[in-house]
Amino acid sequence: MNRKLILAILGIAFIAVALFIASSLASSSKTPQIAVEKTIKSVFAQQVNNQTLAVKLTSNGRLTAQRRVELFSEVQGVLLLKNRAFRAGQIYQKNDTIIAIDDSEFRASVQSAKSNFLNALSTTLADIALDFPEVYKKWDSYVKRIDINRAIPELPEFESEKERFFISGRGIVNNYYTVINLETRLSKYVITAPFDGALSAAAVTEGTLVRSGQNLGTYIESGRYEVEIPVAASYASFLAVGKPVVLTSLDGVQQYDGKVVRINPAIDQETQMISVFVSVTSSELKEGQYLKTELDVRAVDQAIEIDRSLLLDSQEIFVVREGVLQLIAVTPIHFNENTVIVQGVTDGELILAKPLPGAQKNMPVKVIAP
Repeated sequence: MNRKLILAILGIAFIAVALFIASSLASSSKTPQIAVEKTIKSVFAQQVNNQTLAVKLTSNGRLTAQRRVELFSEVQGVLLLKNRAFRAGQIYQKNDTIIAIDDSEFRASVQSAKSNFLNALSTTLADIALDFPEVYKKWDSYVKRIDINRAIPELPEFESEKERFFISGRGIVNNYYTVINLETRLSKYVITAPFDGALSAAAVTEGTLVRSGQNLGTYIESGRYEVEIPVAASYASFLAVGKPVVLTSLDGVQQYDGKVVRINPAIDQETQMISVFVSVTSSELKEGQYLKTELDVRAVDQAIEIDRSLLLDSQEIFVVREGVLQLIAVTPIHFNENTVIVQGVTDGELILAKPLPGAQKNMPVKVIAP
């Protein structure tokens, strides 16, 4: 019996020791609580000074020649080889021959018509001397001035209705206008440069049989270009022909001065934009080149320009008052590529100069210079 009692006491003691050890281990596994000191974030801020700011509309546009001519043939013949090859990039001065088509056959028919006209008029001179001696000298002088190798001179003015009927009745007037019509068509075998420029495209080469109505190429004026820029319809009242525009190459190296030359009065129904055409002159520019345009449309009083990232979707910005962030409502006036012009901020107000990740209203902050 004593043995059973001793065993029971030992069992109870063993259980008690096990419970004590387990409790000690559980207590030691708890992580001690460390007091975390609350940190105050530093922010860049700047003091507001409202000013009169210019609203500048920026856009990219492609240059097109101010004057361009699509060359078409009105006659048929073989394209002749001249001193300068008919190729894209070929430069011409005003009145230089761009295209010459073989006109030998047609020129012969023109010479024949002139000869017939001269014969008819010469035959009529005798009758003029008898019936209208007072105008004979005038018509005789006219006949002597006719050269079938040159353009036919203009008919003398009629001094009476009888003279008009007499000359017309002999078919002189009809023959005259037949020759004029043929000479006009003969002139279409040669196309001259209407202004200083260059070929931007050539659709035919020398020796090609050119047909009436065929496209021959494109001729553009050099050095004078236009660029079309879209402008929001809300700015239409601020636009005017002659307004200066600054144009810059996309790499920002070259800058050119331009001006508004035309404003489309119609508004695009889909985009609600109007087209403004800007002219620029420079021998350095080329058709098809892209330029960045900057157009001053209006001035805004009592406004500031801030980074677009500082403006919240709620049309509010953060200000610092007594070391705490607060929100104030502003009125956006114009959005630039990276900035926005706003109104509604009081002078002297301290606003964030750079975005603060996780910024919230009533957050304590420490201001440092931007």
